[in-house]
Amino acid sequence: MCPCPLNLYIDGDKLMVWQQIYDPLGNMVISTALASLPVVVMLAALGFFHIKAHIAAGMGLVTALLVAILVYGMPADMAGRAALFGGFTGLLPIGWIVLNIIFLHQLTEQNGSFAVLQDSLSGITEDRRIQLLLIAFCFGAFFEGAAGFGTPVAVTAAILIGLGFSPLAASGLSLIANTAPVAFGALGTPVITLAKVHGYDLMEVTAMIGRQLPFFSLLVPFWLIWAFAGRKGMMEIWPAVLVTGVSFAIPQYLVSNFIGPELVDIIAAIISMACLVAFLRVWQPKTVWTSPSLRGHDPSAAEAKPPQPVRQHSRQALIAAWTPWVILSVFVFIWGLPSVKAWLNGVFAPAFPMQGLHQMIEKVPPVVPVPTKEGAVYTLNLLSATGTGILLSAIVSALVMKYNVVAIVRTFFKTLWLVKYSLLTIVLMLALGTLTRYSGTDTTLGLAFANTGVLYPFFGTLMGWLGVALTGSDTASNVLFGGMQKVAAEQLGLSPNLMGAANSSGGVMGKMIDAQSIVVASTATRWFDHEGDILRYVFFHSIALACLVGLYVTLQAYVWPFSLMVVH
Repeated sequence: MCPCPLNLYIDGDKLMVWQQIYDPLGNMVISTALASLPVVVMLAALGFFHIKAHIAAGMGLVTALLVAILVYGMPADMAGRAALFGGFTGLLPIGWIVLNIIFLHQLTEQNGSFAVLQDSLSGITEDRRIQLLLIAFCFGAFFEGAAGFGTPVAVTAAILIGLGFSPLAASGLSLIANTAPVAFGALGTPVITLAKVHGYDLMEVTAMIGRQLPFFSLLVPFWLIWAFAGRKGMMEIWPAVLVTGVSFAIPQYLVSNFIGPELVDIIAAIISMACLVAFLRVWQPKTVWTSPSLRGHDPSAAEAKPPQPVRQHSRQALIAAWTPWVILSVFVFIWGLPSVKAWLNGVFAPAFPMQGLHQMIEKVPPVVPVPTKEGAVYTLNLLSATGTGILLSAIVSALVMKYNVVAIVRTFFKTLWLVKYSLLTIVLMLALGTLTRYSGTDTTLGLAFANTGVLYPFFGTLMGWLGVALTGSDTASNVLFGGMQKVAAEQLGLSPNLMGAANSSGGVMGKMIDAQSIVVASTATRWFDHEGDILRYVFFHSIALACLVGLYVTLQAYVWPFSLMVVH
């Protein structure tokens, strides 16, 4: 039976407010199964039927529209507006980042400076395993801390493919590496948003995340090399892996517990990178791992470039090769500063309330304590968007590399044509994720996790994982489920800070399977139409690591209560 008469308020002929309903069929099992249908359709199309990503995303979106309208009773025009609102979000900021980072990569490839960069990295070490630690983990964590929102995967995957890694290795391993830093990404945006939106104490919830993630910051480098080279290959370089993990985990704990969320990743990444490079001056592996492909089955192995002899370059050439990436780092860091963003938004950031959607949807208990209207305002923050900082860094780099204006413009439009289907996919996937949020189907899935009683610390952590897998953002997952985590924890006698932190810490493991990250990775490596291969490869790693986070949070809740104490 259609739930429409139960959750609409009518003033004359005008629809005023549509209340979400989370069990439209009166049977939570059936409602949950139907709520999961759009995601199942999209992932099955990608992972099992090898359908192109933009078509799979379109299929998921159509399914989401049907479920929202026919099962949840969402007015059709409202559902369409929610999808359109999500599509705009897909273009800016996500698509804008992808386009401009590939633009910079194209510029450096065309003039040969990227080849010099490759040689300089190989000069530090020719061992592929240590290159992964340096680039995918350390360098990626820096970009996650400075910008987030797809930037680290785009940058590191592009560098790894340029170094000769196979497309699946470059894509999948960049996604695995980009996990532990995500909760403090973009200068702490996910945890700051969690505290602001749902009333957590910022320092307390930051400290709690800082007592969960360092263990996984130590584990992920080992996991990364094991995924690439196997157990034996990992054990051959365990000292370097240990140095990388420890030198990241300790600063991550200290900064998050005693300073704040903004600079956690940036400080930890710089220290970890410096420690690894210094360690390599006194230690080198006995055997050099030169294979660029995944150990075991790698369907992209034939596309990997064979290792090339390391060429020596002059100091001037090396400086020229690194200059674009230094410029990129500076611009991304500046664009991530809250004061800079605020100033740029003051110059130009028009806001457009989505008519027929803004303040027209109401969340209801038990998701929120009292009925709360959902905003839907699209801010055209083109100046402050991270992608704009990347674009300007690319233009400045191009001028430094002696490109003329015509060549710069030609390369930009060539890049736009190159990533057209990737941009379309991102738009469709963000439309799907936004529609599930406004229709309430994602909340139905979250409530299914919330009804697990004593096992809630484990399944509540997986709720965060699900939120990021659906929305592509730890920030969005914290907005979506942060309030529910707080309510459920209080009802079960658990620490609200523990479960708020668990939502963010568990969410980071969902980052590697969210659709937009997979599209970013496939685009950066030019391995188009292979998103399904990437998804199948990373899915086990994602769910296994998320379950480990859930077990760790459960131990915090019931076995290690001292870990919940506030540090002053």
